[in-house]
Amino acid sequence: MAEQPTAAEAAARLERLRRHRRRGFGAVCLVLLLAVLTALLVSLCTGDIALPVGDVWDTLLGGGDAGSRFVVVELRLPRALLALLVGFAFGLSGAVFQALLRNPLASPDVIGVSSGAAAAAVLASMVYGVSGIALSGTALVGALAAGAGVYLLAWRRGINGQRLVLIGVGVGTGLSSIVSYLMTRSEVTEAQSAFVWLAGSLNGRSWPQFWPLFGAVVVLAPLTLLGSRALPALQLGDGTAAGLGARVERDRLVLLGCATALAGVATAAAGPVGFVAFVSPPIARRLLPGHGAALLPAALTGSALVGLADLAGQHALPHTQLPVGLVTGVVGAPYLLWLLARANRVGQGG
Repeated sequence: MAEQPTAAEAAARLERLRRHRRRGFGAVCLVLLLAVLTALLVSLCTGDIALPVGDVWDTLLGGGDAGSRFVVVELRLPRALLALLVGFAFGLSGAVFQALLRNPLASPDVIGVSSGAAAAAVLASMVYGVSGIALSGTALVGALAAGAGVYLLAWRRGINGQRLVLIGVGVGTGLSSIVSYLMTRSEVTEAQSAFVWLAGSLNGRSWPQFWPLFGAVVVLAPLTLLGSRALPALQLGDGTAAGLGARVERDRLVLLGCATALAGVATAAAGPVGFVAFVSPPIARRLLPGHGAALLPAALTGSALVGLADLAGQHALPHTQLPVGLVTGVVGAPYLLWLLARANRVGQGG
């Protein structure tokens, strides 16, 4: 009969397992960060005027001629950084929603948060003529209002993930109907510009759109990661979490508020870029099985996804720039269909 390990041996094995998990987590994050930096570098080098890597690097360090500085610093760099930040915010937001509600369909673009931002922005733009930073603020307010409305409608002595998703889909559909009505009542030029924004586009984005998003992410990302310490307990259910000492409603509201705000500021900066918050968390979880929500890897996955998608949208077709949301939709829509088909088979016992 095999001898049972002593307490010291069991503790040593547990410590080795923890070190292995930390190394795996660090390695995956490093690979994802390299993918993000590669997307950034290729975006800065590629375009109608191709620039060597050395020239781009010299320009970023303050050298280069006036033409290179204008192309790299004024045209390409803000758009590329904005793409990475938008993906980071959406990826982190989607990971929080899916982990907290324990539902793979729980992402801001599915449960109505992005639709709230879009409806508020289109209403403010077409009816009241709001533009610029005020329009971005309106989109953020719309996202927060939609998130709060869905939460209140879904709350029944606690939150059930499936109920919240169903209510969110209904609220999002209603808000999308408002957007469609406003589009039909507007002038052709207004509707065309609104449609480009609704598709999720980074065309024409520059530093004025980057800095507000950067400031918001600098504040919201640490708050989200700090609040995620309560996430393992909350995933066990309200009763168990309360028994473990978690302040269930407060911790859940903090996490949902941060996730909703992240989705709102990203939508305000680039429009409702679809499916990024939806597909980034499951990709990160597949890269790190057994690591729970994997919030930081999900954020880096979203960053790489949007960066590469915007690069493809700019250069995949000659003389045509596709909205980044169209490219991410090409990736996300098949995944959604596969997920629904898989859920249907499981429901039938298959």
